[in-house]
Amino acid sequence: MRLLLVRHGETPSNLTRLLDTAVPGPGLTALGLRQAAALPEALAAEHLGPDDALYVSTLLRTHLTAAPLAAAYGLEPVVRDGVREIAAGDLELLPGDSPAGERYLRTALAWAAGDTGPRMPGGENGTEFLTRYDAVVAEAAASGARTAVIVSHGAAIRTWTAARARNVDVPYVAARRLANTGVVTLDGTPDTGFTALTWAGATVEPAGEGGPAGEPLPPRPPRPHGTGTT
Repeated sequence: MRLLLVRHGETPSNLTRLLDTAVPGPGLTALGLRQAAALPEALAAEHLGPDDALYVSTLLRTHLTAAPLAAAYGLEPVVRDGVREIAAGDLELLPGDSPAGERYLRTALAWAAGDTGPRMPGGENGTEFLTRYDAVVAEAAASGARTAVIVSHGAAIRTWTAARARNVDVPYVAARRLANTGVVTLDGTPDTGFTALTWAGATVEPAGEGGPAGEPLPPRPPRPHGTGTT
């Protein structure tokens, strides 16, 4: 299965750098709406069609980000709480560029490294986060879709990818923020494991081959019988 993890478009809380994780959360800024509108063209090489899967979280910003994709490719968004952002708990609405933000990221990266016991203050622990995110990925794989697009959130995508992709580790994601509507592309299944192919357009090298090279991934071949829509 091809798995595309897409961060939502820009929100007002992104501009003020707040830990804003509660449901339903804010909508998109004017720039965020333009970013969402550009996604169908940005993902054109994936040749998405109505037989593929599109998942969004319970936060409003993912619904608004996915809407242009749904309209362009005939996809019906499936809402799942499992792919919402890592809950900030007692750190909610505190500045991300403060000690609270550092604690949030440090805790999430510990989960990605395998130490899933620590809990966000007043929030979830790593086992709970990974279990809920894994469940949605497993559902997508079981659906039989050739490609699954999950519109999700920055910390959640970075943490899950570092925990589950065999060629992405914690130092890699710690050094790479994922911009709004940035995409992480993976191939694999929950049973066989996942390999990251691209991170925000840059190729992710296989494990043990020297790290990311930065070259663009070749376009994916068209799906047969013209099942993609525009």
